[in-house]
This record gives sequence, structure tokens and C-alpha cells, in this order.
Amino acid sequence: MAKVMVFQHVPAEPLGTLDPMLRNRGHRIRYVNFHRDPDARPDVSRYDALIILGGPQMPDQGDIHPHLNVEMRCIEEALKREIPVLGICLGAQLLAYTLGGGVRPMKEWEIGWYDLEPTHQSAADPMFCALVEPHAVFQWHGYTFDLPREAVHLAQSQTCTNQAFRYGHNAYGLQCHLELDERLINRWLNLPEYAEDIERHGSRGNAAAIQKQTHELIGQSAALSFEMFGQFLHPLGERNSRHVLPSR
Repeated sequence: MAKVMVFQHVPAEPLGTLDPMLRNRGHRIRYVNFHRDPDARPDVSRYDALIILGGPQMPDQGDIHPHLNVEMRCIEEALKREIPVLGICLGAQLLAYTLGGGVRPMKEWEIGWYDLEPTHQSAADPMFCALVEPHAVFQWHGYTFDLPREAVHLAQSQTCTNQAFRYGHNAYGLQCHLELDERLINRWLNLPEYAEDIERHGSRGNAAAIQKQTHELIGQSAALSFEMFGQFLHPLGERNSRHVLPSR
């Protein structure tokens, strides 16, 4: 049984499809909820994997959100100890920023469904070998990152070149939201602050149009999520017992 630390930034962005995958493997999950406890000081040294979820903050806003600096120190420690790291959206940007990659606003936001395209290096990667052709995935971000030095470029879209990368053997950054299921996406579409993003920055239709696309495409996305995240979790092993620690 592995112990997995999860950094969460807002209530609306939980583990999604990763939650049952971790539970079914019997792994212990420890949430560090920075929305609830911005002064948390987690210690990753006692854990077997680190997952950093999305959120509205930007990696270069450590002066406004000091917990981002804490998170990057934890990422550094995890990388030093070769603990598997998975960063999603903001988490991917934090991983890239920690490794020296620049972050900046995009000219055009990605909100809704976009094709995720493999690179020439995808086929040799344990996770991204599953991405053999362009595949529709859900996006919601207005920032992008530069690839860190020595990172392996694994995926791109027509709007955003750097969609995914691997650093070392087991640290991954994914800009897209493969972890979202239909229920979570619909929840986002009905939250006022998210609706404002669509109104100001959306280019793929209104919430109703995105909801219709979601119903049509979520099955394919869930299958890719299961395959790719399964490869990330594979080195952690599996046990029959299940235990989830409370958020802190």
C-alpha cells in the first residue's frame, strides 16, 4: 500500500477519476487543502507519490499566494527523493516553474474540448504511448509554461504547444484535465466564477455547447484517463485494503 499526498487548491478541483483508481488499489490518500489551510507545511518525505491539482492561481504569484512557494519546495524535495510526481494544470505549471521553465499568459485561453496531439517522443513514454493519435481532452487554462531543461515533450495542441512533459523517470506535468468526469465538468459550467471565464475568454461556445460536447466525448476521455493514470500508478503497486486519511 502506497501513501499518496495530494495538493488541492479549490473545492471544485478534486482528484476526479484518480480518486477511485487510488482507492481501488488500496493506496492511502492525504489531502493537503490549501484553500482551507493556506499555512499548511506538508512533509512529502514520508509519502510514495505527490499529486498537485489545478486551481485559479498562477505559479508566479507566490507573493500573493505564499503556499505556492511551499508547494514548490515540496516538489523540489519529491524530485530529489525521486518520488513520483503528477502535476495537473496549475500543478503542471508549478512543476515546470520549479524546474526553471517560464510561465506566462496565453494569447488565447483554452476552455472546453481540444485535440491533444502526441509528439515524436510520446510512443517511447510509459504513460503517453497510449496517445497514438490526436484525442479530444478537456481544457481550462489561460496560462502556459516553457519546457524545463532536459524535460521530454510528450503532447501538444494547436493552441498550446506545451501540453505535457516528463522530467526524469517519474515526474509528469499535464496541462489538460484528464482527471475530470462529466459530473465535475458540469459542476464547473454552473459555477459563477467559471461561467465568467467562459464569457470573457471562451472561444468554443457557451456553457450549453460545452456541456453537449462533454456528454459526447467524456467516454473516450475517461478511457484515456484510466489507461494513462494507470501507468503512472503502476509502480506504486496494489493492495486489497483501502484507507483514506482525512484532509488537513
